[in-house]
Amino acid sequence: MEKFPADAEDGALGYYTDLEARLARIRARLHRPLSLAEKILFAHWVDRGGLPVPGSSTEAFHPDRVAMQDATAQMALLQFMSAGRAEVAVPTTVHCDHLIRARSGAREDLMIAESTNEEVYAFLASVSAKYGIGFWQPGSGIIHQVVLEHYAFPGGLMIGTDSHTPNAGGLGMLAIGVGGADAVDVLVGMPWELQWPKRIGVRLVGRLSGWTSGKDVILKLAGLLTT
Repeated sequence: MEKFPADAEDGALGYYTDLEARLARIRARLHRPLSLAEKILFAHWVDRGGLPVPGSSTEAFHPDRVAMQDATAQMALLQFMSAGRAEVAVPTTVHCDHLIRARSGAREDLMIAESTNEEVYAFLASVSAKYGIGFWQPGSGIIHQVVLEHYAFPGGLMIGTDSHTPNAGGLGMLAIGVGGADAVDVLVGMPWELQWPKRIGVRLVGRLSGWTSGKDVILKLAGLLTT
């Protein structure tokens, strides 16, 4: 079983060990408190001198881990193989769930997927075994829930080649969906680049109705700000 970065026995200090000291240095440079998102970003930030400009500067980060589903993992792993590395640079997992089509029922659908995608699954399993990647075979569960239950941890930064990657934010980490090329950068040990996001303050007043959830608030906010 993989361990949290704070418990990793790889000679590193661990994620939480000097976290407060690192953030204290950033606070001193900014001369203000930090939001949770900022704490996570700065904890993984590559400091090249100067401070990020929200909504403008492109900054580099070192995510803690990568997750890929079976459809997007194929091209990403082919690209990674051409890099000539012996293993992935960060903890990585492949989850075989997207190529299973729901039609007749769990058991039958799984059997059809295993037959139809036999070559794909064999490729992903062998590549994962060779390069030290965690492999979740067909029927193991949906990637988003598996990551949340097994790999998410408070304060972490992860990227995933799927739009539902932010589900891991349920445990207080920053999880971002990316394309395969972005994932390969991290797999080979290169920094991952992202435009430093703007901060948005939201003040909720009144009371939610019985049918309203937090997701409804988020979707309403997204509609006001974007689409």
